[in-house]
Amino acid sequence: MDKRLKFFIFLGLFVALSLRYSHIARTYINDLTNATLSKYLQSVDYTKNSLSEHLNQKEQIEELRQTNKELKDYKIKALAYKNKLKDLLKLKDEHIIEPKIELVNSLSYENISNYNRVWIQMNDFNTSRIYGLIRNSSTAGIVISKNNRPLALLQGDEKCIFSVSVGKEELPGIAVGKGAFIHVKYIPMWMKPKVGDIVKTSGLDDIFIKGFLVGKVVRVMRDESYQTAVVKPNAKINTPSFFYVIK
Repeated sequence: MDKRLKFFIFLGLFVALSLRYSHIARTYINDLTNATLSKYLQSVDYTKNSLSEHLNQKEQIEELRQTNKELKDYKIKALAYKNKLKDLLKLKDEHIIEPKIELVNSLSYENISNYNRVWIQMNDFNTSRIYGLIRNSSTAGIVISKNNRPLALLQGDEKCIFSVSVGKEELPGIAVGKGAFIHVKYIPMWMKPKVGDIVKTSGLDDIFIKGFLVGKVVRVMRDESYQTAVVKPNAKINTPSFFYVIK
């Protein structure tokens, strides 16, 4: 067969096969390209998500480390102050007082119409004592005996009375419950309580130890013989549930 004839026959067959199978070839190539692109995008998303998760975990770990460091610092400082106090008391031939604190839960209101009086569950209750009640490191009220049972008088109750000090100068006063506020009474006239003063327990009543936060002075009232500081309590007690009792 003539060489030129063979060439044209081969060329014709090639063109015919190309026209017939080009659609299949294009489809195959497109499918292969799409699959490859999809795998690539999935890989990129996975890498981004993994990196983001790793960074979030790293931030959380760093935050926990910082918090743990701060707690350790507080613990070390507290231990140092405690040891220093022990040394000072030894010089004065006195003993350090370490009060016990008990977690207690409320049982029910004494009267459904009075939200400031709550029966509580308490171990080793001494009916002859009055106990201090705290919540979140702030005063919450006192515990008295009624029918030989522990009754919590929250600090909005007018019968909730304990000793406090006002401001940096620690002006003496008696805290008395007054609904949403506390009235610190019997502050001598020559002393100068101010709005914004911080009120804390004085520890002179054998109910609370010194230094528990009570609240902040929002108003000062003057009478003929003494002054009264109106205090907004620091503790917010909407539904009484758990408290700590100073024993």
